[in-house]
Amino acid sequence: MHPTQDYFQTLTRRHFFGQMGMGLGTAALTSMFPQQTLQAATGGLPGIPHFAPKAKRAIYLFMAGAPSQIDLLDYKPKLDELYDTDLPESVRQGQRLTTMTSGQKRFPLAPSKFKFTQHGQSGAWFSELLPHTAKMADDIAIIKTVHTEAINHDPAITYICTGNQLPGRASLGAWLSYGLGSMNEDLPAFVVMTPSWTGRKDAQALYNRLWGSGFLPSEYQGVSLRSQGDPVLFLSNPPGVSSEMRRRMLDRLNSFNQRTLESFGDPETRTRIEQAEMAFRMQSSVPAITDLSGESKATLEKYGPDVEKPGTFAASCLLARRMIEKDVRFVQIFHRGWDQHGNIAGDLPNQARDIDQPSWALVQDLKERGLLDDTLVIWGGEFGRTVYSQGGLSRENYGRDHHPRCFSIWMAGGGIKPGIVYGETDDFSYNVVENPVHIHDLNATILHCLGIDHKRLSYKFQGLDVRLTGVEDQHPVQGILA
Repeated sequence: MHPTQDYFQTLTRRHFFGQMGMGLGTAALTSMFPQQTLQAATGGLPGIPHFAPKAKRAIYLFMAGAPSQIDLLDYKPKLDELYDTDLPESVRQGQRLTTMTSGQKRFPLAPSKFKFTQHGQSGAWFSELLPHTAKMADDIAIIKTVHTEAINHDPAITYICTGNQLPGRASLGAWLSYGLGSMNEDLPAFVVMTPSWTGRKDAQALYNRLWGSGFLPSEYQGVSLRSQGDPVLFLSNPPGVSSEMRRRMLDRLNSFNQRTLESFGDPETRTRIEQAEMAFRMQSSVPAITDLSGESKATLEKYGPDVEKPGTFAASCLLARRMIEKDVRFVQIFHRGWDQHGNIAGDLPNQARDIDQPSWALVQDLKERGLLDDTLVIWGGEFGRTVYSQGGLSRENYGRDHHPRCFSIWMAGGGIKPGIVYGETDDFSYNVVENPVHIHDLNATILHCLGIDHKRLSYKFQGLDVRLTGVEDQHPVQGILA
């Protein structure tokens, strides 16, 4: 079906009358676009993308728990001279603290115990924990001044993934699926993986609302791939049920659902029909895409020794590349364990080792296959870590509490200027002193790279035109755009 017709036929009466005034204008506008543009994706909204996108797809490597920017990407050499002195109040400025450190009598400064060296034409500083990431300094843009209002994990990760600290909103991937639609018929538009980790074992929980559809129709939620058993639950037919029998069952079920759809016009009924059909197609497409036996030895070695262990970050990165090749719109990988309140010396190196080589390999693999130019890659967490130590401090070990005022991420690929460092923090990696980037700005930038004006992508919910980026005057980060 033509995507414009499909969109308007699945509207409820309330949506239809609420949007009737703009409907004719939108239909007239879409009729002016070339037919091949409209057929590039299934689903999606008329008129989106709003402008020519630099990226068609995106991969988000999310470090859940908050990586320590001071120990990885935000080098602060002057801290060595201030070891174990108190954080000046002029720097803290009465900032809210978590209950984990608010009762401390002191806030002793903890310089990073890890060595930093410069790389690339930009001269970006990288920790010794990220030797492979450092090799692609000229391929990525490092942003050191991302900030957020949230100071605890659950509201912070919900905030950056859905645009609001409270549950119930649609995730970034759901917004992309809703606005842009899918570029393939046999795989979901939005896929999520939650690999294993080797750092701190007591990691923060992940909730499916982080990849949920919230108030959007449920067809736009992410599909989570499992590392054991069927990649997707109930993918295999039960004993005694053949593929032909499953096809007949689906045909009968779809006929019932089609009657319901014609009687009530509920888009969720259409969702059930489409999801049943997608599940049937995935019975062959998902096993094929998760079978790594066809990958060359050189490719497997590039991703590192863990790539052939199901459920690892390395295996997830390789699967992400394979999905991008099949035009999956958005892949998000949540790597847990980045919550070093103590024992940074023991846990952080393990976390970095999990992700360093696979992240580099993913970018290089995309680059070598000609996919990086139109694939956006994002690496980062939900906030940063404090310059002062939580608990005991020594030159060899320390811990860091949550810090929302500044943290570092990197981006690469479609729409991003490579080989730059954007923004600057103070000598304590505590406050932003140049080019602040709010997490809404970050999400606006991601949408921009995919051809979406974040102010024009909204959904009416509870009487409001809700956006991923909120109601504030946020902007894409022009300084990192190619």
